[in-house]
Amino acid sequence: MRIVIALGGNALLRRGEDMTAENQRKNIQIAVKSLAPIVEDNELVISHGNGPQVGLLSLQSAAYKEVDEYPLDVLGAQTEGMIGYMIEQELGNLLPIEIPIASILTMVEVDPEDPAFSNPTKPIGPIYTKEEAEELQKIRGWEIKMDGKDWRRVVASPEPHRIFELRPIHWLLEKGTVVICAGGGGIPTIYNKDGKLEGVEVVIDKDRASSLLAFELEADVLIMATDTEGVFHDWGTKKQKIISKTTPEQIKKYDFDKGSMGPKVEAACSFVERSGQRAVIGSLKDIKEMVDGIAGTQFTLK
Repeated sequence: MRIVIALGGNALLRRGEDMTAENQRKNIQIAVKSLAPIVEDNELVISHGNGPQVGLLSLQSAAYKEVDEYPLDVLGAQTEGMIGYMIEQELGNLLPIEIPIASILTMVEVDPEDPAFSNPTKPIGPIYTKEEAEELQKIRGWEIKMDGKDWRRVVASPEPHRIFELRPIHWLLEKGTVVICAGGGGIPTIYNKDGKLEGVEVVIDKDRASSLLAFELEADVLIMATDTEGVFHDWGTKKQKIISKTTPEQIKKYDFDKGSMGPKVEAACSFVERSGQRAVIGSLKDIKEMVDGIAGTQFTLK
């Protein structure tokens, strides 16, 4: 099968952990142990989140006062290289040496008129207490919203419309390469008034970008691996119950948080409706079982 697997940024750098390279590598080592068993018999494309990482790089950039802060599109490109490098290296340590792995910087086009620009919802960076968040809002002018029980910076997250590097991704797959691409939802770009391509100060949701990527690559299954076992009714309450199987029609009757599970559900529904294939949301540790159809929340047309 051709499988697109989207690794959640919070699964690669867990909530509340110190945002160090050592912790990130440790979590990637855990992730690739789940990926390695499905590589040899399938074509594998890996995307990943970058919310914690791009937020950290933004803080580091802002701390150096001698020059202007680096914009989010440039920081997004940096995270694609950083996370791609670690995944490539740690997965390569588990696979036969003859299996090639490649990370590819991936630009993704968004619409400058997207209403998301005026309604930031995408959490990035570390978590804060309410008091810390309010202070940062005053000092930096950030938009701050709740993410679960914590507070985080949020930025605009417009819909992805076009993946520029589709042809080289196809070429790599044809040569049996494991491809790491569209990291962090891709590097956000727009065409300006002069018709020139340029970066834009947003973060694209990696699940929406992965859904588009999977559809354009004619994938057989889209896996969204996160830090929960699947999609739940009444999440966070004593009544919470996992949804094992669903269809887009069924699950659209329910509301999910727009900063976390909502985009994943929308991405799964979009891929299933457009392709007729299967999508799954579930835990990083259950990737093989999700591919086999026995774990996570399985999305199908019927």
